[in-house]
Amino acid sequence: MARKVETASAGHAQSLTQLIRRGTSRARTPRARLAACLVSMGLAALSAAQPAQAAMNFCAAPALQTSERTNADPGVKALVAEVQSHVNDTPHPLAKLHTEGTLPHEGIYDQSVEAEKELDLMRNAALAWRATSDDRYLKLVDRFLFAWVTTYQPSFNPIDETHFEGLILAYDMTASALPVKTRNATMVFLNKFANGYIQQVDAQARPLKGTFANNWQSHRVKLISMIAFTLDNRKMIATAQRMFIEHIGDNVAPDGSTLDFTERDALHYVTYDLQPLVTAALAARRHNRNWLPERAANGATLAGALDWLTPYALGDKTHEEFVHSSVAFDAKRREAGLPGYTGAWDPKNAAELYHLAARLDGRYTPVALKLAPTPPAWLAVCLPLPAR
Repeated sequence: MARKVETASAGHAQSLTQLIRRGTSRARTPRARLAACLVSMGLAALSAAQPAQAAMNFCAAPALQTSERTNADPGVKALVAEVQSHVNDTPHPLAKLHTEGTLPHEGIYDQSVEAEKELDLMRNAALAWRATSDDRYLKLVDRFLFAWVTTYQPSFNPIDETHFEGLILAYDMTASALPVKTRNATMVFLNKFANGYIQQVDAQARPLKGTFANNWQSHRVKLISMIAFTLDNRKMIATAQRMFIEHIGDNVAPDGSTLDFTERDALHYVTYDLQPLVTAALAARRHNRNWLPERAANGATLAGALDWLTPYALGDKTHEEFVHSSVAFDAKRREAGLPGYTGAWDPKNAAELYHLAARLDGRYTPVALKLAPTPPAWLAVCLPLPAR
């Protein structure tokens, strides 16, 4: 059976440290200062003994019993087999990723896309470990996680960094079993990552505009939310919820249409806008918070945006993509021959979005199954059951 993820709070550890420091600074005599230091040392040792700082437990899938492994779902078997083929791989982390605004073969686009596969591999290895309890997969997570969090330098470009959700999920599922060195380095990295984005957003004038109101902000909200819940940082959770509701109001109209659809004239960008928000809402849902019906000041909701897209996903409505886009880069990609930047939108591009949404609300399940009979392998293993 896989080890249970510890639910100790990073925020609690921080407040404990602050209390120790205040007590030490207020001690007026040498004897009092010595006593305060001894208390500090004892509490620090206790804190160090706590094996994890992760509480979200985003993935619900329990470990498989021995009898179940031989009859496991094909998706589980496929994911474990894929991870098995990489079990001895060496990580090749980059200090920077950059794909935003560039075409294949430009700049470090190709190297970045290749490196992003390692972030997904971490997530899949954590899921394989959870399903099988095979320590080889845990060691893979440990090796790759430590290499990435000690090498990568956040740019706070959410398009370049959206794939870090894989790293966050990998830590979330393995934190209690990771070596202290890896766990501590990851906590430092995740706090720096989330707080950098929070400071970036809070520094903007209101109402938010441009890339702080379009799909970029959806990806910021996703990363902040996932980190907040995985660290169980109450202050950060409150900030994530505030930013989620604010973004719904900035990006989604009362009728459910999105700012990105207005700017890009493309359903491609509606799905790109909504999928990170659904992922953020799933992180909240696993923490007993329901963000799907949360209403912004203008009356908009994430549910309303998904409902707006549903007739297109079912094929009841069609749309010619990017015809009236106001963004020059869309024309550049069309001229380069990249698929999806001209012609009718393919509803199958929303398959993963609706499979994620089905984990929030079962009424999206028929849409998801029509688009793809089975969800992506990682999601089948992570959240195999219908939404509660």
